[in-house]
Amino acid sequence: MRIVVLIKPVPDPASAGERLGPDDRLDRAAVPAVVNGNDEYVLEAALKLVEAAGEGEITLLAMAPANAPETLRKALAMGAHRGVHVTDPALAGSCAVSTARVLAAALRELEFDMVFAGIDSSDGVGGIVPAAVAAHLGLPYLSYAARIEPDMASRTVRVRRISPTGYDLLEAPLPAVIGGTQALGEPRYPSLKGIMAARGKEIVTRSMADLGLDSAGIGGGAATTAVLGTQMPPTRGATEIVRGSPDDGAARIVEFLAERRII
Repeated sequence: MRIVVLIKPVPDPASAGERLGPDDRLDRAAVPAVVNGNDEYVLEAALKLVEAAGEGEITLLAMAPANAPETLRKALAMGAHRGVHVTDPALAGSCAVSTARVLAAALRELEFDMVFAGIDSSDGVGGIVPAAVAAHLGLPYLSYAARIEPDMASRTVRVRRISPTGYDLLEAPLPAVIGGTQALGEPRYPSLKGIMAARGKEIVTRSMADLGLDSAGIGGGAATTAVLGTQMPPTRGATEIVRGSPDDGAARIVEFLAERRII
């Protein structure tokens, strides 16, 4: 069983300070990066599948700035076997469409049965990259997965997909691309042994030239979307603690809402 997990380093939401550059884009060099939260959930799903099968390989694939290996090591510490890091100055400012094209080119160099991706990222929240990757590769895309059940003997995969009315049960031939949700299960914390082992795991670096890509249609100048403006959310006011009986608390809540004309 060979699984590629798409990993996106994103700015740590717990970090303080401004994150916007003069072009109204995220200044990714200004704050530390972490593994995108939804990507950790699909990585956990991949780890459990390989553990249950007793065999398999998990490869991490990221298109990210040059400092991404530090973040990839954190994911490798969870138990993935190796990483592939696509980086090139010409990729800066790439939109989701360009990102999918580059990731698809990198995937064509890899052998896999399934590609897992978080359903969206915490910085862009676009959610179209996994589907676009599947389209570039001509593969089935199964989204909003809450459970993933591959059958390597029949070369199929079943996915329990979250839908507005409950769940759908989907089946597709392998290879396939799967977008996963937090319903897949809580990610594990890396063990000390895993952290130490991650230091020696291979991370292969690939450039656009390595992938046979040119700069046409890729990068900020060719982006299909544009950032028109960005602003930081307003700072929250001080927390008010109400002491006393439950009746006192309820009265203060009503007063608080009335002052703001909410009720």
